[in-house]
Amino acid sequence: MNRDRPARGPLARHLVLLTTVVAALAVVLTGLVAWQTAAHSAEQREREQLVRQATVLSRLPALSEVLFNGAQTLGGPNGVELAVIAPGGSVGGTAAPAVDTASKAELLAGRPVSRDGVLGGADVLLVGVPGVRGGAVVLTEPYTVVEQNTSQIRRNTLLPLVVGMVGAALAGALMARRTARPLAAAARAAHRIADGERGVRAPVAGTRETAEIGHALNTLDDALARSENRQRDFLLSVSHELRTPLTALQGYAEALADGLIEPERLPEVGTTLAGETRRLDRFLDDLLALARLEGDDFRLEPARTDLCALVAEAAAFWAGQGARSGVDLRLERLGPAGAPVVVDTDAFRVRQLLDGLVQNALRVTPGGRPLVLAVGPADGGGARLQVRDGGPGLTEDDVRVAFDSGALHRRYRATRPVGSGLGLAIAHRLTGLLGGTVTVDGHGPEGGASFTVTLPPAPPTG
Repeated sequence: MNRDRPARGPLARHLVLLTTVVAALAVVLTGLVAWQTAAHSAEQREREQLVRQATVLSRLPALSEVLFNGAQTLGGPNGVELAVIAPGGSVGGTAAPAVDTASKAELLAGRPVSRDGVLGGADVLLVGVPGVRGGAVVLTEPYTVVEQNTSQIRRNTLLPLVVGMVGAALAGALMARRTARPLAAAARAAHRIADGERGVRAPVAGTRETAEIGHALNTLDDALARSENRQRDFLLSVSHELRTPLTALQGYAEALADGLIEPERLPEVGTTLAGETRRLDRFLDDLLALARLEGDDFRLEPARTDLCALVAEAAAFWAGQGARSGVDLRLERLGPAGAPVVVDTDAFRVRQLLDGLVQNALRVTPGGRPLVLAVGPADGGGARLQVRDGGPGLTEDDVRVAFDSGALHRRYRATRPVGSGLGLAIAHRLTGLLGGTVTVDGHGPEGGASFTVTLPPAPPTG
């Protein structure tokens, strides 16, 4: 058994939660990267500072001046120590114990040095710069200074990260509110439409997707309103058509029960009752046929069909009724004569379609006027069937609603012979199920309406 899934809370709350989680994840990742790079950045900064200081000292002309000015220059809280390497290789100064053999050799060879060392049992940064007149200047700094700077950098990054996360959460809340507002309004509109309210307008705003949802709901509301209006008009027409024969049947039945019908009038009354019963039967048959055509279980049995033969059979069948009505029923071939018009279709349903159109045409065609059944190939393949009558024809407004259930019936039931009002709706639906199209021209060659049915071609064989 299918059940609706339970609601999971407002969209805005989910969007806020999602953006907050994404922001928090970004902050954590950024913090991890910053945490790892803080030590390297602090160490790199201290080494660059030592290089600058050593470069200044290396440009002094005498070693004694280097030691004197170095002591004056390097005084401060960072614990920087100085060593001087003479051109002959001797090392002096407080940082001398940190200068190893490899570093001294590189410096005497004229290459700068930047590496780690040990001074007084503590790790230090060691930087050496060759002097302008030989020898070299070496500076050291305790590694604890780098650690202090690293901690400071890490503390300084916490506030921006927290502010960034809060800002991202606020931006997510604003975005969620902006995104969810039109969706929530569209949901409310959808519920109102589902509850049967019409004329509901959903907002067409927000992003393209939310605007499309609003537009789709407005289109759906308009379509439902039109459909329900047609259904209402159709039901009114059906009730009118049922009430007329039922009123006659009820009146005659009560008259018979009360003994008000003279014996000599009984055959006349019986004929009237039988006619009204047949009218009801035809009307109910049309309703049933239309309901079956709208059902999902409607099935077709397509086969290769010679439409020339099928139309000829229909013309022969209706020729008798046409003669009794004084209508000149003719069979006409469209296009080149001789070749069969073959399509892959359901012959029974095509005959049903033709019979409905011919019956409708016979009803409105006066005596002495023509009624034409035509068949031929269609442009681009397939077949073309026509039913053209010599009746009063249709106006342009009639053509627009010709295939709506009961539309023409309501307009002309007081001025023209009409049937159930469902025949053209059945023809339109049946043609669509056959894969074809049906169109109407208000005034054809014979002066009346002209209905044209186009059917798709048969697939190639072999």
